Amino acid sequence: MLKLRERCARRGRTCPAAQTGDDLALHRSENRRADDAALRRTQRRRKLVILAGIAAALLVLAVSHSTYPSESAFHEYLEDLGAALIVFCILGRTWASLYIGGNKRERLIGEGPYSVVRNPLYVFTVIGAAGIGFSTGSLAVGHVFAAIAFAVFHATVLSEERYLRAKFGPAFDDYAHSAPRWVPRLAAWHDADWVRARPAVIRRTFVDASLFLTALPLCETIEYLQDTGLLPVLFHVP
Repeated sequence: MLKLRERCARRGRTCPAAQTGDDLALHRSENRRADDAALRRTQRRRKLVILAGIAAALLVLAVSHSTYPSESAFHEYLEDLGAALIVFCILGRTWASLYIGGNKRERLIGEGPYSVVRNPLYVFTVIGAAGIGFSTGSLAVGHVFAAIAFAVFHATVLSEERYLRAKFGPAFDDYAHSAPRWVPRLAAWHDADWVRARPAVIRRTFVDASLFLTALPLCETIEYLQDTGLLPVLFHVP
């Protein structure tokens, strides 16, 4: 191959093999750019869907009330469960960010929480969404919020996996075989000897996740306005 290239160079011609290699490299580069663009579009759509979902949820919550009385023990239990799940979500997302550190597109992360499940950040977010729903005192709202969050992030996960499979090839397939997409496999746990953390990423993740806590006073305020008759209750949910 080297001699062929030298002969081509002496004659002032482009080596066919080199040309094929250049075309292949260009094709791969174009594919990566296309995958990057598709991933960014999916993430933008996800953000828009989340914002629309939050607006719709606020509207529904403002005119609905749990069938369980506000002072009942089960209503209080659901509110406490919701608060606990939100705190669990915040701590879990912050913990996962220690490992991912903004490197999700640069290298495969397969240690710590990423050794038992491929998408721990999204898993903890779904748990947080359930917590917001339960903090309304409604069992159904908790499950609906979790289902909506799962549906939104599942679409994102599929797009991200296409990107990672195109970039890392068989290495990603091996990782996907060992770590489930959504349901943690605790027996697969293994940790890293050390991690390279990015404080800015961890801080941003913690602050973003902490916004879930705003649901607690918001739900209490809506409940108070409904109990005092300032907000109409159009329907009840279990």
